[in-house]
Amino acid sequence: MSATLAERRQGLDAATLAAFAPVAASTVGHLSERGYLRGVRPLFDDIRLLGNVVTVRLFTPDGSILRQALLACEAGDVLVIECVGDPHCACWGELRTLAGLIKGLAGVVVAGAVTDVQALRGHRLPMFAMGISALTTRSLGLGGELNQPISVAGVQVNPGDLAIGDDDGVYILSAEEARALLPELLAKEQADRQRRDEFVLRAAAAQAARAPLK
Repeated sequence: MSATLAERRQGLDAATLAAFAPVAASTVGHLSERGYLRGVRPLFDDIRLLGNVVTVRLFTPDGSILRQALLACEAGDVLVIECVGDPHCACWGELRTLAGLIKGLAGVVVAGAVTDVQALRGHRLPMFAMGISALTTRSLGLGGELNQPISVAGVQVNPGDLAIGDDDGVYILSAEEARALLPELLAKEQADRQRRDEFVLRAAAAQAARAPLK
């Protein structure tokens, strides 16, 4: 099997990506079901992922395509990996996390398993996965696919898509969907902040009213 390689794609410009900074994954979830990666979970708490997608498909137990994927990535990219084969064969661990930090990745999403989780949680590169395993891939040089359409949790993911994730999960939006939804997403974030501030004040007043007199 040979590797199928394509060039990295930049779906959204830097200014549009930056505009998504205040948008929570659950805000996207209020407006759209499409693009939510069911079963993909954050590896640790207080996590945030936002960036341009680079896609990889690998065939376990071979993980050699990930070296080429890391070389192809630019700072701020999100590497999204589809693992075909044994779902318990982990393709990502500490050494690749360190390489990702050197590259300046915004995060990694694995439709499969990861390993070295204690180290991964310590390094805090935003990491989302479907599982954890001590069984790992090896560099066998059998091939794989880079920057091709892949499937993650029933969602088609393309290079140049937008990945947005936090403690609540991950959404993948095409560049066109992201641009179309952005004004409504920002408006909802602002409205929610205003309501949150009002509720905080009302809750504080209610607690003060119930406080016993000293």
